[in-house]
Amino acid sequence: MIEVKKVQDKKDLKDFIDFPHELYADDENYVPELFLAQKDLLDKKNHPFFQHSEADFFLAYDNDKIVGRIAAVKNNNYLEYTGDSSGKFGFFDVIENYDVAKTLLDTVSDWQKERGLTKLSGPENYSTNETCGTLIEGFDSSPTIMMPYNKAYYKEFLEKYGFEKDMDLLSYKILTKDVPDKLIRMSDKILERLNGRGITIRKINLKKFSEEIDKIIQIYNSAWEKNWGFVPMTDAEFKHAAKDMKQIVDPDFVLIAEHNGEPIGFTLSIPDMNVPLKKLKRGRLLPFGIFKLLYHKKNIDSVRIVTLGIVEGYRKLGIDAYFYMKAFEEAKRKGMSFGEASWILENNELMNKAIENINGKVYKKHRLFKKAI
Repeated sequence: MIEVKKVQDKKDLKDFIDFPHELYADDENYVPELFLAQKDLLDKKNHPFFQHSEADFFLAYDNDKIVGRIAAVKNNNYLEYTGDSSGKFGFFDVIENYDVAKTLLDTVSDWQKERGLTKLSGPENYSTNETCGTLIEGFDSSPTIMMPYNKAYYKEFLEKYGFEKDMDLLSYKILTKDVPDKLIRMSDKILERLNGRGITIRKINLKKFSEEIDKIIQIYNSAWEKNWGFVPMTDAEFKHAAKDMKQIVDPDFVLIAEHNGEPIGFTLSIPDMNVPLKKLKRGRLLPFGIFKLLYHKKNIDSVRIVTLGIVEGYRKLGIDAYFYMKAFEEAKRKGMSFGEASWILENNELMNKAIENINGKVYKKHRLFKKAI
């Protein structure tokens, strides 16, 4: 008999965070999430998501053994912004037993119906602004920083439950040696042309981090406002995420485009911290994890382009091409062997074309699912 219990206390929360470590213990591609970061994300008292929305977390037990976990999410900002009646599920991990998966998904479906919702979609760990998607292609390598990883049977379980494809998210791999030199040489010409239009591009100023974040928030919520599945981030959510990001960001990989001083675009790339994180046992920094993290940081040989956005009215001017070129030019200069551009909506023709133009190849796919409940 599978029993599902709601996370109620600190021990339950610790078990919820730690369950994937047991599930993926023999998987060489698994990367543990930082325990402190996950604890912060799930903190109902302090995380800004819970200022406007709600979620509950559940663990599945077979006798006394944990065999799965899931979150039920009602994102009120998403419901209001999109007019969609979808509740979300996230933090979904389960042993290879469909009955356990079904019991967890039934629990979330009932939770959502109690709140008047008629659809279930995901996985999204609150929204598409956080980690989202089920890996369906590309199981032969570890995930990059802030990208999800899961067992191959998840897709089968979700489809068996009645989910269908909602949208695929593409991850491109670009080898720095494959980026054509002529494209890198073109970056100066593109910048010259943009300057002639009053558009400048510069690196982020970490000494004025708070002011810079205020500008980036404007770009983020404007540039993505018409994207499928998007919901704007509140100032509190964005600044909360930025606070953590500041610890690992390299200013050489964060560019801001401005037109006559007004922010119109930005791109954020992050050195792949999953390389050293993979060495941390159960995602713990203490007592000795911090030393492992620092030691293995020197082995990072890749970068992930996390976000690239340009506000409407300034697209198709070459800003996106310049952003990509500079990211890979910088990666090459730092001795990195490749970069990942992720994730890109499969229907975002402009961005997909820009990456293909620098010899990017799709090497991983994640899928978002939906179903009526």
